[in-house]
Amino acid sequence: MKTGLLKKILLTTGSMCLLLVGVLCIHIYIVTKPKAPDVHTRAMARIDFKQAMSNSDANTVTNWMYEQKGVDHILYNPVSKILVFTFSPLNTSADAIVADMQSKLHYKAVRYVPSEKELSSGCPVAATSFSYRAYSFIKHIF
Repeated sequence: MKTGLLKKILLTTGSMCLLLVGVLCIHIYIVTKPKAPDVHTRAMARIDFKQAMSNSDANTVTNWMYEQKGVDHILYNPVSKILVFTFSPLNTSADAIVADMQSKLHYKAVRYVPSEKELSSGCPVAATSFSYRAYSFIKHIF
């Protein structure tokens, strides 16, 4: 009698764990699947200034950036001369904004694009982690 109850408990527990793992796999697949940008999509870009910037220059750049179509938020650090902004990729691109800034405002600005090595080291899901291996396994299955 006790063996039958133990088997039922183990079978139920095993089935629930298997069901939860299946739900997790489906969730990971749906969330990580690439999708085309839509109205709610936001991208982030960084611009490095290669010249000394005064407070009036910083205000000029910030005001000009807010006037650009698709730009939402701007953070500018005058000490490091780095500007980070978010924008809608449906309305503009970071390269277009930087080129337009260079031609209209005449600042020495360069869009910062991380290298492959920086991209791989900056991701919390490194290629050797358990999470990345689980993601790769699930991606391979589907």
